[in-house]
Amino acid sequence: MNNSIIKTRDITKVYNGSSVQTQALRGASIDLPRGSFTAIVGPSGHGKSTLMHIIGGLDRPTEGTVFINEQELSRMDNAGLAKLRSERIGFVFQFFNLLQNLTAAENVETAMLFAKVPEKEQGKRARALLEAVGLADKADAKPGQLSGGQQQRVAIARALANDPDILLMDEPTGNLDSAAEAGVLELLRSLHQKGKTLVVVTHNAEIARKAEQVITIRDGRVL
Repeated sequence: MNNSIIKTRDITKVYNGSSVQTQALRGASIDLPRGSFTAIVGPSGHGKSTLMHIIGGLDRPTEGTVFINEQELSRMDNAGLAKLRSERIGFVFQFFNLLQNLTAAENVETAMLFAKVPEKEQGKRARALLEAVGLADKADAKPGQLSGGQQQRVAIARALANDPDILLMDEPTGNLDSAAEAGVLELLRSLHQKGKTLVVVTHNAEIARKAEQVITIRDGRVL
């Protein structure tokens, strides 16, 4: 496996609809080194998010193999995949997916429940993570009281709750204005410098320019 933290071989994914079959991925093979910053780019609907979901164990390929830290995901049952996600992978999505009735700190704490972090440690760790993403003064605010950029920072803090090796991000700046986008980009740069492996699905040219490697997907194929 060399230094690869993520490796896929000949991944295909076919979705069977009521009257049509859609092939989202066609033999996608990638190798991502540990600690790398990778942007996955390409037209909408060509398989970028599907590949990210398969890498993260949120979906299973129709054919092919996926390895995370030398573990073959196809050999894991659903409980094993859930454990892998809770311990090794953090997810950040375009629409934040924050719970509106919880504070910023409480949203971060929710990720720790699956990793069985002691309750007395959850609040302390959540506030430390919010401080790390520049939101120490917003720990008790609810999502509706935060800007889009601030909500995305909370989502990133939540993704970091269990100190994962890998951060998978799907259009993390897609709903942000230019100022908020710049802040998130700086945060991504900082996380990369700290050794996190970043995989970002994006249409954002600035993210692609900052990434160490760019993978282009078109018609379900890695170019």
